[in-house]
Amino acid sequence: QILLQLALISQEKLLEATLDLARFQSPEARAIAKIGLANYFAGAALMPYKEFLETARMERHDLERLSSHFGVSIEQVAHRLSTLQRPGNNGIPFFFVRVDQAGTITKRHSATRLQFARFGGACPLWNVHRAFETPGQFLRQLAETPDGIRYLSIARDVTKGGGSFNAPLRRFAIALGCEVKHAEQLVYADGLDLARPDAFEPIGISCRLCERRSCHQRSVPPLERQLIIDENERDMLPYRVR
Repeated sequence: QILLQLALISQEKLLEATLDLARFQSPEARAIAKIGLANYFAGAALMPYKEFLETARMERHDLERLSSHFGVSIEQVAHRLSTLQRPGNNGIPFFFVRVDQAGTITKRHSATRLQFARFGGACPLWNVHRAFETPGQFLRQLAETPDGIRYLSIARDVTKGGGSFNAPLRRFAIALGCEVKHAEQLVYADGLDLARPDAFEPIGISCRLCERRSCHQRSVPPLERQLIIDENERDMLPYRVR
C-alpha cells in the first residue's frame, strides 16, 4: 500500500502520460486504470526486473521459492513472471489469469499467443477451474489449443480475507502457463512426458470462440460455425458442429 501511494505521488506525470495514450471513454475507466498502473509500479518495486528474472531462472520459476525470497504472494509472483518481456533481456513468455468461483476472469495478462476472451468464462476443461477442489496444491496440465499450440499450465487456489471477522473470504484460482517449448525451464515440468502427444488435453479459449467439433463440455455453439440438428439423433449436445 505504501508503494502504491508512492507511485501515485512520485510518478504522477508518468502515469498521466501513459493514460493519455489509451484514450479512455470515461473518467471512471481512466481512474481505475491509474490505480492498476500504480499497482504495477508497486509490484515492480518489490520485485525488481533484473534481480527477479535472474532469481526466477536460478530457481527454475518455482513460485513458492520466489514468493519466499521476495516476501510477496504467489499470485504476485505469477503476475510478475507474465510481464518480463523487456527487449534484450526478456523472460519466458507466460500467460497469467485469475478466476473467481463463478468462473469469471478477474485478472489476465498474456505474453503468449494465447489470448483470453474479454467476456464470459474460460474453457471448463482448463485446470484453473479444478484448483478450487485441491486447496493449497499446485495442479499441472499439458494442454493443446485448437490452433495446435501446446502449453504447460500450472494452477492453484488463492484465498484472501474479506477485511473483517464477519466478512466472507474471497476465493480465486490462478493459472500460469507457457508454450511447452519453454517447459523444461520450469520445475513443474519435472516428471512430465512432454514428447507424448496424447498427454496433452484439448482445451479452448471459451465455447463461443472454440471450434472443436466433438467437445463434451461445450455449453453454447461456436460463433462462426454452422450447426447440424437432427431430431432423430440423441447425443450429449442437441446439435453437431459442421
